[in-house]
Amino acid sequence: SAENVAVVFVSHRLAEVLEIASRVTVLRDGRLVGVYPTAGMTQARLGELMTGQSLGTAVTARDRSAAPPVLEVEGLSRTGEFEEVSLTVRAGEIVGLTGLIGAGRTELAHALIGMSRPDAGSVRLEGQEVRPRSIRDAIDLGIAYVSEDRLSLGLVQPQSIADNTVISVLDRISARGLVSSAKKRDLVAHWIAELAVKIGAPDDPVSTLSGGNQQRVVLAKWLATEPRLLILDSPTVGVDVGARAGIFRIVRGLAEEGLAILLISDEVTETLHSADRVLHMADGRIVGEHDPRAVTPESLEAAIYA
Repeated sequence: SAENVAVVFVSHRLAEVLEIASRVTVLRDGRLVGVYPTAGMTQARLGELMTGQSLGTAVTARDRSAAPPVLEVEGLSRTGEFEEVSLTVRAGEIVGLTGLIGAGRTELAHALIGMSRPDAGSVRLEGQEVRPRSIRDAIDLGIAYVSEDRLSLGLVQPQSIADNTVISVLDRISARGLVSSAKKRDLVAHWIAELAVKIGAPDDPVSTLSGGNQQRVVLAKWLATEPRLLILDSPTVGVDVGARAGIFRIVRGLAEEGLAILLISDEVTETLHSADRVLHMADGRIVGEHDPRAVTPESLEAAIYA
């Protein structure tokens, strides 16, 4: 803020609040919980104040080092965005990628799915070098991407729940340019049941759903493509803190089924509790790797905010 100017900053992103604000006012169910200094506040504690309950601190990390690699990134660079990024995600593994806002994580994801082109380095998918030129290329290769911007990039808000669910696989449920109503109905019913999406009717506008259920529809849209690699970019943005656990239960279940997952998040606590390994990105580079079973949220937050 400028000198002598008071700024009120409103956000549901815990990391953003702790990074930017000096004090945080916590509301719960329309009532004031209290006003707290952010110095010394952790994401876990702030989440508890917001929901009135512990959000769970169980670490679910598993050793997946013996599993075959699905994604192998070597020396990937794009001028002004990220540099010399190397990482591996194995079958059934959730790799968390965390760091400050602006560290280059989303830009890296965009390069992996063909929204931008790297200047140097290589990307291999199950051993084969790939260079997606577009999101459609990425889908055909078996890469799915859940954007952090659900409202403008993840969903078409005026369209129905059903249309949003099948939009990425229209070619698979069509013949001679016509969408099969039966195939569409079956596909939508499958994913609504699989992800426990709470809806009124499939033909309702997707905008009528809560943030958590909208995000499940986004997941359904991408999972319908039957990906080998799922990139989740801040998957709980706009999702109520109390509903986030349900999203991550789905994510862990997908990994248990063998899907390779790259989880991008600035919410340190969520990342540690959900990932098998955590990579710390800063200034466009990977600067550290952490085992969630051997590090605390407080120590990782201290490293990130140092």
